[in-house]
Amino acid sequence: MNAPALVDLSAIGRGFEDLALDSQAVFRQVLSAISRPGEIHATSADVESPEGLHPAAAAVLLALLDQDTRLWLSPAFARGVAGTYLRFHTGCVLTDNPLAADFVLARPDELPRLSDLSLGSEEYPERSATVVLQVDGLSKDDGWCLSGPGIDGQAMLKVSGLDATFLPGWRESQLHFPRGVDLIFTSVDRLAAMPRTTRAEA
Repeated sequence: MNAPALVDLSAIGRGFEDLALDSQAVFRQVLSAISRPGEIHATSADVESPEGLHPAAAAVLLALLDQDTRLWLSPAFARGVAGTYLRFHTGCVLTDNPLAADFVLARPDELPRLSDLSLGSEEYPERSATVVLQVDGLSKDDGWCLSGPGIDGQAMLKVSGLDATFLPGWRESQLHFPRGVDLIFTSVDRLAAMPRTTRAEA
């Protein structure tokens, strides 16, 4: 039996400066983003995220993951130290099966088909996957027209880095409502959310 590989803990960046306060602050930002789809929030948490993982994505996952959650990483993140970083700071369990994941961390070019992720069940739709999608940019300039619960009329959100296949895939995942995934977009130090109840038109 091979000995487990040793991890150089000195190479793992710092998580939240104040675990309780910073975690609560980011958690509140995520809840606010989900309750107001399309609204962009700047994360204030100071974390030392590993190379390739933006601070906003790291902060969101540090606030949401724990030892009872399963995380799937898209290949680019799996090849790096993001998994080690998140496991060390949160105790989460990494899974190779995206269907079994409670949380998914992906880049747009490596995002699985949304309908192939955990959509919850009819009895427990809240047990679906939450996707943290690290994108090139977030702005209110043009972009998609969003409508649905939490939006007064319509909201605009431009998500840079997604191709034309994304919105059809999003609508396909909504066919299973109330089952379905929830999305959190992150870019550098910003985040926005699109829960399963949000309609998006190009």
